[in-house]
Amino acid sequence: MFLTITTTGTPERPATDLGYLLHKHPEKAQVFSTSYGTAHVLYPEADAERCTAALLLEVDAVALVRRGKGKGRGGAPDAALAQYVNDRPYAASSLLAVALSSVFSSAMKGVCNARPELPAAPRPLRIEVPALPARGGPDLVRGLFEPLGWTVTAEPVPLDTEFPQWGDSRYVRLELESTDRTLAEALRHLYVLLPVLDDAKHYWVAPDEVDKLLRAGEGWLPGHPEQKLITSRYLARRWSLTRAATERLELVRLAETDDSEVEEIDNAVEAETETEERPTPLAVQRREAVTAALKASGAARVLDLGCGQGQLVQSLLKDPAFTEIVGVDVSMRALTIASRRLKLDRMGERQAARVKLFQGSLAYTDRRIKGYDAAVLSEVIEHLDLPRLPALEYAVFGSARPRTVLVTTPNVEYNVRWESLPAGHARHGDHRFEWTRAEFRSWADSVAERHGYTAAFLPVGPDDPEVGPPTQMAVFTLTTPKEAKAA
Repeated sequence: MFLTITTTGTPERPATDLGYLLHKHPEKAQVFSTSYGTAHVLYPEADAERCTAALLLEVDAVALVRRGKGKGRGGAPDAALAQYVNDRPYAASSLLAVALSSVFSSAMKGVCNARPELPAAPRPLRIEVPALPARGGPDLVRGLFEPLGWTVTAEPVPLDTEFPQWGDSRYVRLELESTDRTLAEALRHLYVLLPVLDDAKHYWVAPDEVDKLLRAGEGWLPGHPEQKLITSRYLARRWSLTRAATERLELVRLAETDDSEVEEIDNAVEAETETEERPTPLAVQRREAVTAALKASGAARVLDLGCGQGQLVQSLLKDPAFTEIVGVDVSMRALTIASRRLKLDRMGERQAARVKLFQGSLAYTDRRIKGYDAAVLSEVIEHLDLPRLPALEYAVFGSARPRTVLVTTPNVEYNVRWESLPAGHARHGDHRFEWTRAEFRSWADSVAERHGYTAAFLPVGPDDPEVGPPTQMAVFTLTTPKEAKAA
């Protein structure tokens, strides 16, 4: 992993002041040991006019695997290979963010004992990251950095320069430029946004991560237009932590508006809302609706297709009516997080026998998913390109043929009710489409007709009389007599 920070200067304000700010002498190449490898700090150029500091992180990928040896019982069969074949040594991620906070800790805090006047002074900065994973693409990169005053260049990295028809990868080459940022601000921006763009962390996200986020986001995160996305991704989509961080950020915003202390606002809000009931998150309502529909169908052996980080699997495990629950996802990273969430390595044998996780693509038929009572596709289809939907349709309804299939997807008509969602935007950066109720029903009815199912429709969440519910669900039931008997 590689990152450079460049500044320019004059004889009166030499660029080599960067060495004071970073607490690293420009004439030395220094080496630091981190938890996940070795960090090198060096200066490719250093004079009064221009100075560049480079941070090179050599990740010990083998040590990472050995550290987690023995964990993840019940994980995907291909997990061992994925541990060794990955982008860890090359692409900027939370590993690089941790190295930044470790190697440049004083600079990030804005502390310089030798030259106390330097940290508070803005200076021209140019930051380059050659390989940055960006789940959401260049548009999201710009959406995160431009509101902070950066001029952003985010060039997509092609999958293979010799085969341009293959398209671009999920990586970008990032350049940030600014003339009115302090170095401490720049480092804090990177510390938060690098793992946000990667949409993953290499370590377990504990409650103290909320404090880290608020410290690094002080002064810029409360008013950021993508605050919710940043908070959710930084905290690995752990809803309880995300909610806690959001509430504290809102207190900060209110305190700034009223020119008062956070403690004063906090006390007032607590007194007013002490007895108020908090609304149930839509994700929780969705899981409850899916569970109710599964129980109504009488299913005991259930597939969660596109299980993600295992929230639904975890919920179904609490109900003994479900004797076997299988989570399938194409992402090894998601399966690893799901395994950790479920604590498979510490689960009792009887409980562990009820759950399996394995890697698989819904674009292909798979004999491992045949013979189950029910399958759930919760918030999955909208992440596929429309031309790929027929492949998923055949793999699930034509090949696997569970007795019941539940499909949930956003209702695009309801988007007008989300105050924080800009007009014309999808709810998630990876959504390839979002359907109206009529479009979803048309698709579901045609699928049911082609494969011998009937389709019924249920609302999930508050059913608005004008625009319908936020989530729509189709319940497919196998009706072909021969197939139903076989199932």
